[in-house]
Amino acid sequence: MVTLTAVKDLIDGMDVSKVLVIAPKRVAEDTWSRESRKWDHLQGLRISKILGDAGTRSRAVQADADIYVVNRENVVWLIENFPFDFDMVVIDELSSFKSNSAKRFKALRKHIGKADRVVGLTGTPQPNGYMDLWPEIYLLDRGERLERTITGYRNKYFRNVSRSPQFAIWDLVKGADREITRRLSDICMSMSAEDYLKMPEKVDNFIEVSLSAAEKKKYDDLERKMFLDLGDEEIVAFNAAALSGKLLQLANGFLYNENREDIRIHDRKLEALDEIIDTNPGEPVLVFYNFKADLKALTAKFPKARVLKGPQDIEDWNAGKIPLMFAHPASMGHGINIQEGGHIIVWYGLNWSLELYQQANARLYRQGQKSKTVVIHHLIADGTIDSQVMKALEQKEASQANLISALKERRKDIGKEEKDRGHKGPDAVPDRAAGE
Repeated sequence: MVTLTAVKDLIDGMDVSKVLVIAPKRVAEDTWSRESRKWDHLQGLRISKILGDAGTRSRAVQADADIYVVNRENVVWLIENFPFDFDMVVIDELSSFKSNSAKRFKALRKHIGKADRVVGLTGTPQPNGYMDLWPEIYLLDRGERLERTITGYRNKYFRNVSRSPQFAIWDLVKGADREITRRLSDICMSMSAEDYLKMPEKVDNFIEVSLSAAEKKKYDDLERKMFLDLGDEEIVAFNAAALSGKLLQLANGFLYNENREDIRIHDRKLEALDEIIDTNPGEPVLVFYNFKADLKALTAKFPKARVLKGPQDIEDWNAGKIPLMFAHPASMGHGINIQEGGHIIVWYGLNWSLELYQQANARLYRQGQKSKTVVIHHLIADGTIDSQVMKALEQKEASQANLISALKERRKDIGKEEKDRGHKGPDAVPDRAAGE
C-alpha cells in the first residue's frame, strides 16, 4: 500500500506515467490488484496483469494502464518481445534477483537504466550472506555503491578462506560489513513492523522427536558410511550434498531410493504433529513440509486436511473453513496474506533456506493477525541434521538482523546530520566520500 501510494502521487504529479511491477507469480496474480482495491485513495489506478499464455500477456502489455504487473518468470519474455519503456520499476521481493547468473537478472540489468526510478522491496536482503547484496543493489544503482561487477565487489570486501584450489569459500574482510552498510544507507530504508505496528507475540517452540534405537542406528550408519542396507533396498549418498538431503529425509521418516520411490522408516514426526493438533482443539494449524514424500505421508495420516494450491484455498483458510492445511514454503512464502485464518505453524521438515523460513513464518506473523500470539513449532528429530539446520537458520537470521539494524541506525545518523546542517545555513553541503 505504501508503494502504491507513492506511485499514485508520482502519477498525479506527472513524474511517471508507466510503472512496471515485478513480483512472485501468486503475488502478481492477486496481491497488488487487491491492495489497490482496498484503499479509497488508490481506486483510480489502472492495473494490467501480464500473466497467462503468450497471447494474453501480449494484450496485457499493450493495454492502456498505469501499472503493469508481471511475474518474475516472464521478465525475460517481456524484455525480449517488447520495448522497455517503463519510467518506474518496482521489484517486489528484490531478493529473488540475488543471483547474478540468473537469466532474469542478466536481462533486467541491461535495461533497468532506462527507468528514472527503481524501487526494491524485501524483508530478506541477504538470506545467505553479504554476497547476495551485489545483484540486488546493482539493479538499484547500476554498480555505483558496490562496484560495477560482482568480481570487483568480491575482491574488495571478501577473502577466500578455502584451502581447496577447486572450491572458494568467501568470507568478509574485517570491517567490510560496516563499510557496505555505510555505502547502502542513503538508498536503503528499513522499517520493522515491531517498531511501527502492534504485532503479536511470536513464540518459537522446539519439539524434540526421539527415534527408536533401531531407527537411530539406521541414521547413524547412513551418516557414517554414506550407505544404508535396508534389505531389499540399498541407499547410497555419493557426496556431501546428497548425504545432507538423505539425512533430512531420514529425520522426517523416509528415504528415496534410486527410482525416487519413498521408503517409510518411521512415523515419529507424524505422531508429534498429531499431538499438536490434539492439544489445540478447534485451532487451525498450518504445516510446512519439505519433500513430496512428506506430503504423501501427511495426507495419508490426515486425509481431511487441505493442501494449499490456489486462491480458493487462501480464501477458505482466511474464512476459517480449513482446520488443517499443508503447504510447501517455496510455493507460498512471498506476499500471500493468510494471517486471518490461524496463528499456529508447524515445521514438519526444515530446509537450509533462511529466506523461505522467514517468509513462510511471515504469512501468519504479520499485521492483521487476530491472535495475540503466533506459535511456531519446529519438529526436530533428536540427534540428527535437524539440529544443525535449525542452528544455521538462527545464525543467518542473526547476521541479517545485524544488517537491518545497522541500516536503521545509519539512517538515524543521516537524519541527525541533515538536521544539524540545516542550522548552519543554506550553503551547508553534505560531505561525500569519493565515488559516492
